[in-house]
Amino acid sequence: MSTESVVKNFDTWKHFLGEKVIQAEKMGMSDETISKLAYEIGEFLDKKVDPGNYSNRAIKELWDVGNDAEKHTIASLMVKLAKTNA
Repeated sequence: MSTESVVKNFDTWKHFLGEKVIQAEKMGMSDETISKLAYEIGEFLDKKVDPGNYSNRAIKELWDVGNDAEKHTIASLMVKLAKTNA
């Protein structure tokens, strides 16, 4: 499955991300490290991927207006959301 197709469907994106979070935990990564990686992924997506649906657009708009601490909060919340959808 391509990255582009994953980010176009929000439910698919949550499941995909959740699986990756669980894999990272199994590899011994801490919650803090996973959240930092989620933040970096958010920065990448903000710069490189045009949101393909309303859900992703809303998250991007929140990301764009957030300061650094708020972006870290969004990243942490996305990790929690993803884990519940894995």
